[in-house]
Order: sequence, then C-alpha cells, then structure tokens
Amino acid sequence: MKKTLSLAAALLLAAGATRLLLWPADDIGPPAAASTLTPEALVARGAYLAKAGDCMACHTTRGGAAYAGGRALQTPFGSVVSPNITSDRETGIGAWSADDFWRALHNGKSKDGRMLYPAFPYTNYTKVKREDADAMYAFFQSVPAQKQANLPHQLRFPYNQPIALAAWRALYFKPAVYAEATGQSVEWNRGAYLVQGLGHCSACHSSRNPLGASDEGLSGGLIPILGWYAPSLTSDAEAGLGDWDTGHIAQLLKTGVSPRATVFGPMAEVVQASLQHLDDADVNAMAVYLKTLPGPAQPRAVVEPDTSSAAKAQLAAGAKLYENHCVECHRADGTGMPPAYPPLAGNRALTTTEAVNPIRIVLNGGFAPGTAGNPRPYGMPAYGPLLSDAEVAAVVTYLRSSWGNKAGAVSALEVNRYRSVPLD
Repeated sequence: MKKTLSLAAALLLAAGATRLLLWPADDIGPPAAASTLTPEALVARGAYLAKAGDCMACHTTRGGAAYAGGRALQTPFGSVVSPNITSDRETGIGAWSADDFWRALHNGKSKDGRMLYPAFPYTNYTKVKREDADAMYAFFQSVPAQKQANLPHQLRFPYNQPIALAAWRALYFKPAVYAEATGQSVEWNRGAYLVQGLGHCSACHSSRNPLGASDEGLSGGLIPILGWYAPSLTSDAEAGLGDWDTGHIAQLLKTGVSPRATVFGPMAEVVQASLQHLDDADVNAMAVYLKTLPGPAQPRAVVEPDTSSAAKAQLAAGAKLYENHCVECHRADGTGMPPAYPPLAGNRALTTTEAVNPIRIVLNGGFAPGTAGNPRPYGMPAYGPLLSDAEVAAVVTYLRSSWGNKAGAVSALEVNRYRSVPLD
C-alpha cells in the first residue's frame, strides 16, 4: 500500500513538474498605464508601430483586405496560416481587450490561452513595451472589420501537437521586455529596441536549428523556404556595417539604395512596406545600433585559386558573358554607377559562402524597392531564360573572383537548384 501511495505521489509530482515546465503561468509583465495621448494620436502611434513591425506582410493576402489574414506562411514543418486581426468581433480581434493583445505579443498566447506558433515572431515581439502594445491595440481596433474566418494550419505530425509546441516554448522562449543597455546612448537603445523587437530582424538574419529556433544573434542564415541568404549583420566579412558611414546605412534602410549597396529580394519588400515609413530619427537610431554590431575583425575564408584548365575556362567564359551583358551598367572595373547600378567590386553580397543571392539575381533579375526616396528604381533583367545553368555559374564565378573579390566557384548544379525556386 505504501509503495502504491509513493508511486502515485511520484507520478503526481512528475505530472505537476511537467505541467509547470511545459505550460507555465503567463509572465504578465508591466501593467497597462493610462496613455497621455489623445485617442486619435494613440491610433496614429499604433499605425506607425504596425508599419515598423511590418504586420501587413503576414496578415494580408495579395489582393485581400488589409489585416484580414489568410496568408499561408510556409515553414519546414508545414504552413501556418495568419489570422484575421481586424476589428471584427467574431473572426478578428474586435472582442479582445488590450490585455489580450499584450498577452499575444508578450507571451505568445491567444485570448483563449491557446499557444501561438512562433511563425508569429513573439520571440521578438516579447520585447515590445506595454505602452507600444497598447497603441498597436488601439490601431487594430480601428481597422475596419472584415468577416473572414481563420483557416486551420497545415502542419505535419508531431509539429501540430500542442505538447510539441509547449516543449518548444519551454526550450526556446522566455518573455522579456527590452531592457535598456547602460553605457549606451538613448539613440543606440532606441535602435536596439526596434531591431530586436518590432523589426524582428533576427527572424531572417539568424541561423536556425533543426527545430526552427533562431539564435537571435544576427549572424546570418539561409531562409530555406524563400531560397535567399540573409547575410550576417555582425561580420564585416558579410554584411557587417562596422566600416560603413552611418548615413549610408540609414539611406539603405529608408530608400533601398545607397552608394555601398542596393537591396533586393525579401529585404526589398521589408524596405518598401515597412522601413521607408519610419521617421528619420528611428531609421538613424537603427543605423547607429547596427553599425556597432560587428565585433573584432573576423578572418575571411581563404579561397585557394583553382589553376586547373577547367577553372580557367569557366572564368574566361564568365568574363565574356560579363562583357556582353553586364559591363554597360556595372562597368569594366566593377565600380558600377551607384545608386542606380550598385558596385560589384568589394560587394559582400557576392562573396558570402552561400552564393544563392547572386545566383537568384542573375536568374530572375530584380528591382530595388520603389520608395519615396527612390521612386523610380532601376532594375536588372532576368537572364535565366537567356543563359544556361553553366553560363550563369560562369558569370557568377567571375563576379565572385574579380576586382579583389575572393570567393569560391559556383557550379551549374547549384544554379539548377535555384532555377525553379519561387521568388517569394
């Protein structure tokens, strides 16, 4: 009898410990405080912050009503469908309170306590301040109601099981409002707050483990579903901005173009839909913070020159293709004509270990984002229909090994891998 009671007690203790570990009580964080803003100003502030968080990108389908949800976000584990966050009381968040909205951002839980999947980047949004969450709530309550039922996620087993999500959260998520760094300026802290929180830059610019958890270190990573590489923001060997002029960083974030680089691919969408709408003070603050990220100089990977006859033939073919298709805009010495046509000499986007970005740009072409500061963006034509896989590999290899660029060769097989990958 005693053994049975002891076993039952042990099971109860184990069950209780598991419950506390996997389903801990909410971290309430700071309570709501009365805003000093007028209702109109509070809504305007929330609209601005929603732009900073690029909420529309996930919560609006192409051609659909703003914030009505329904966009399927593809992940390695299946698709997560974004919910309706308009003010509709039945299918949106019109019946939510400010506390409910805060709970979603800060704790990653819905109004009914259901755990949210981290495709909604609450691992970043948890750092948002309560007053900013309340302003966003006021804005979303002002968004016209759209009656559009939420669709179920399409996730594979076991990722569709609540206990699997609870275990993931226990391992990789802890609510934490942004804490200002002592010894840094107000501007630096503002930039860090935006980059780490609403900007959720680590969602793309960080590597992920097999369970999809980000290291949140902005060390760069391949975005598998999109098929683009988000370069490291901490390494000067990639996109580290330590030797950039702060004004050029701000210009790139605000307009999509600068004397040093031009944004393409997913980052162009971020600039067009989000960053260009931020005021100059916030963009400059982000630039100040980003410029300080690189640590000590990191040695570049040594690429030994391939002197084989095949390698020489590939470079010669690439040089000829460059002369025929690229030199008019990017010049013989690779200096380009910035900001319309970015320089290729010393362009770190070309020399990352992962060559996916230059491959995709040559294959599919692209435009810098159309912004208020760059209203008529120059574009690059798609050469995929014109060039074979071997020819694309040759010209990209030439770009990666000319004008002081030193990066590895690209094969036709690598090009073929991305020829059929969708643009977004």
